[in-house]
Formats: sequence, C-alpha cells, structure tokens
Amino acid sequence: MATTEEKNRAPELAEAGREDENALSSRPAADSARRVAGHGVLATARRWWRQLTSMRTALLLLFLLAVAAAPGSLLPQYSLNSDKVDTYYTQHPTLAPILDKAGMFDVFSSPWFAAIYLLLFVSLVGCLTPRIRVHVRALRRTPPDAPRQLSRLRVHREYRAESEPVQAARQAQKKLRGARFRSALRRHDDGSVTVSAEKGFLRETGNLLFHFSLVAVLVGVAYGAGYGWHGGRLIMQGADNGFCNTLQQYDEYSLGSRIKGGDLPPFCLTMTDFHASFLPNGQPLHYSADMTYDVPGQGGSHKYDLSVNHPLRINGASVYLVGNGYSPVIRYTDRYGRTQTTTAPFIPQDGNFTSNGVALFPDANVDPKTGKRNVDLQMAFQGVFFPTTAKRGGQASTYPGLRDPGLLLFAYRGNTGTDAGIPHSVYTLDHSQIANGQLKQIGKNPKLLRPGQSWTLDDGTKVEFVGVKRWATLQIRRDPASRIMLIAGIAMLAGLLGSLTIRRRRVWFRFAPDGAGSAVSAGGLARNEYAGFSDEFDRLVAAAGGPPRTPPDADGATPEQAGAEGGARAQTGAEGGARAQTGAEGGARARGKD
Repeated sequence: MATTEEKNRAPELAEAGREDENALSSRPAADSARRVAGHGVLATARRWWRQLTSMRTALLLLFLLAVAAAPGSLLPQYSLNSDKVDTYYTQHPTLAPILDKAGMFDVFSSPWFAAIYLLLFVSLVGCLTPRIRVHVRALRRTPPDAPRQLSRLRVHREYRAESEPVQAARQAQKKLRGARFRSALRRHDDGSVTVSAEKGFLRETGNLLFHFSLVAVLVGVAYGAGYGWHGGRLIMQGADNGFCNTLQQYDEYSLGSRIKGGDLPPFCLTMTDFHASFLPNGQPLHYSADMTYDVPGQGGSHKYDLSVNHPLRINGASVYLVGNGYSPVIRYTDRYGRTQTTTAPFIPQDGNFTSNGVALFPDANVDPKTGKRNVDLQMAFQGVFFPTTAKRGGQASTYPGLRDPGLLLFAYRGNTGTDAGIPHSVYTLDHSQIANGQLKQIGKNPKLLRPGQSWTLDDGTKVEFVGVKRWATLQIRRDPASRIMLIAGIAMLAGLLGSLTIRRRRVWFRFAPDGAGSAVSAGGLARNEYAGFSDEFDRLVAAAGGPPRTPPDADGATPEQAGAEGGARAQTGAEGGARAQTGAEGGARARGKD
C-alpha cells in the first residue's frame, strides 16, 4: 500500500524526474551502452570494447593492479637489491627458479604487470571520454521548461505577485543569476511566463576531474618508473672520502626501466664537515652538512649547506640528507710493526647515538719476508661507541653529543670470512665464523678506550682509538614525474571535494496573469536529496518577491495549512448543525399532524 508521500512523489518522478534522470547526469545515455547485435568480427570487437571501457571493468582492473603489485613488496627485486635475490635462490633452490620465470623478482617491469597497467589506462580513458562529451552538451544546453504541475514537486510554493508576469519573471531571473544559477525565461501562448534555473554542474566536473587526475597519476607513475632513478650512499667526513655519481659507488640503487648506468648525470660530492645540535634532554635540534660539489663544465667546486628538508639540486638530481652518525678512527699495529687505520661507520641504536659497528683488518700480520697473508691471523674488532660515556660504566650513551666519547672494543683473531666471496653486512661480524671456531675472541673482557688510548693484546699487537669523525647518509634521486604527480594530486583532491560537496538542483517559476498581478507557482528538484535544499528554495522564493515561509506549528503544519484545516472543520460543523436543525423541524411537523 503506497503512502501519501509516495503518491505525491510519483507524479514528480513521472513528469519532472523522467527527463532529469538523464539531464541531471552526464552518464552516457542508455542507448549508447546497449549491446551490439550480430556475430561478426566488428560486432564482437565492439562488445569487447564496451565491456573494457565500463567503470565496472576499470574498478576490477584497479583491484587487480593492487594485487599484482603485492609480490613486488613481499619478494626481493632485481631492481632494488640483486644480492637479496641471490640469497633467496640459496634459501629456496626449488621455488626461486619458478618465481623468476613468472617475473616475480622483477614485478614492475614484467609483461603481465605492464599489460594490467595498460588495460587500466585504456579502460579509464575509454570510460571517461564519452562522459566528457555528454557533460559538455549538458553545459551548453538551456535549462528545460517547467513541469506542468509544479505543485506536485516535493518542494513547492504558491503565492501572488503584484507585478505583471513578464516583469515579475525578469525580477526572479535576475535574482537567480545573482545566486549563480543558469536561467532561461520563456513566454507561452496562454500569457504565462516561466523561468527555469539550474545549478551544480561543477559536481560532475569535479567527478570527471577526479577520474582524469587518476589517469594522470597512472601516467606519472609509469613515466617516473621508466625514467626515474634513486640511490643511497653513506659518505664519510673528509676530503679523501668523496663520492661520484656512478653505480659502483652507491651502497644501493634502483634504476628506471629506461635508464642505464651511463645515463646518470656526472657530479662529485664531498662532505667537509658536519654540524649537529641537541637540546639539553638530547632531542635533536638541527643537522647540516657542509658539502662541496663539482659538476663538469661549471667551473670548479661549489659549496652548499645541506640540511634536512633543504636538498641540493644538482644537474637534474636531488641530494637529500637522511641520516647521520659517528665513525671511530681505529689504528691497529700488527706483530711486524706495520700500522693500518680504518674509519668504520657505527650505526646508532638509540636516541643518544649509542652505536654498534665493526673494524676489520684482513691484511694484518702479513709476513714482510714472504708477503703471504695468513687468514688465521686476520684481526677484527666489534665495538660499541658512546658519544657521552656513562660515569658509572653503563652500556649506553647518556647524551647524543660528543661530551665524553668512549669506545668499548671486543677483539677477535682468525678468519674473518671476507675472502669467501659471500656478501654480508659490513656493520657486524660473520657469526658463522665465530660459531665454527675460525674466528676467536681474544680475552674474556672488552676494553673501554678514550680518544688517544690504546690496548695491547696478548701477542704484543696494539689497537688505538685515534678519534671520531662524522658520517652522513645521502639519498640521491631523480623523479621526472614529481610535478605531474603533484598537479594530479591537487586536481584529484579538488575534484573529490567538488563531487562530494556540490549538489545538482533545479528551480522553476511560473507566472500566470491574475488581474493586475500574477499568480506564481514555484517548485524545486534536487538530483540528490539533502537537508539544506528546502531552506535554499525558500530563500530563492523570497528573493524573487515571494512571501517568507511561515514556520510550522507544533504539529508540523504551517498557519496557512492550520487555517485551512480549521476552516474545513468549521464548515463541517456548520453543515452538521444545519442537518440537526432540519431534523428538528421535521420532528415538529410530524407532531403537528398527530
């Protein structure tokens, strides 16, 4: 059983809403999406094309792309670190070749990933292009004429204007244009004048902008993946620890699919000094590195103050400061009196820069008479560095700055494993060599050294803590699609906000001759119902010369409705009284006859 509201809504949808179903949307008309009849090659191609360019297919491909990208984050990739791929081969000798043939170790350059990416791009473009044409036609189209029965719309008003229809209509049109409504005025043969107005086209514009921005993001990602590159390098303080932009000098790197090693821009960097400041509680306040860089053809060296969020732009690349730490300078004097010095980077373990690291001397204790190296006499030192040593012998630094540096060393002698050709971390010892007894610890207790102090070992050799230098981690990258991604991201956000906040709506006024004035009927229709439309409609009616809407009473009825209902009840009461009076007169006549 339909409710009264549904009965009132039915004519509204039947008359006004039927045309608005297409007019208030820029979706392609239904006849453009119907199936193509026939079984020929052309008909089959059209059916497949319509299926590919549907929004449902685009969403499916977007989900499929996300699933296809998952192996790229779960499995090692050749483009990021080929050594990890080799390690995976060693750990999974049966599974690794199968995954490699499927392209799982080079996901983002694999043909199947590129196919999904290309299909998604084609699907989005094919889906959105017809909507652009429909939207442009909607922008150029004049607002449709008013429905015949405006009183059947959910939001409507009726009132009387003192001016004639044309003058009242022009005044209403002026007010609607002032409210940024597109409007059209029409005269009819019966003397009435209608004003049609609509607003909210930017909703669909924002929707299209959002989706085309998504296409731009896909283009930017593909362009950046093909022509972008990045790498990381830990660089020591000092003029003799420079870095030049070649693949061999990177600690790790990743090149785009269209970039080769020779395509990297030439330049060299040197960190001459490093500055760090901290608050009394140890919180970092500022990091900066004094850099010197050389670019061929630019005439000598240039200086730059490299700091966090203040990268160096050089020859098309950007150099970022991403980390820093301490490098103890350790000198070892072997049993033949030959000295070797190494500056080993120690990795911070906490906010106070308690750092762990390793100093290796694989060429120590070489007999000068024979020149042969005995791997069993190689030396290694595992250490813990404290920028500010605890006064009571704690195992952690109490402050990140160099207030009282100390170096706690564990000495090892034996085969360090560096000659095996197996890659391993330079920041830790090869624990497999310790486990199999080829690398043995000297003594049971470590030794805490201050700068300038030395430690004489059991064989007469000596290790000395010379001093401390700083190191910094640099990330060097070139992302040619960064501007595309930035513009697309801003446009995507703007389009999303527009599509979510703007409402599509229409308003109509009909001015019919009524003596010296006009009888006015007004109605409004929103594409998507929202709470504020009724209030907006009342403001438009008031601006067009209509009376302000009277607030409803406690029962939800306006005074006009209440008055009409009261009059109806009074009329009903009067009719009842008349019937009662007629009955009384009839009874009196009957008694007279008797």
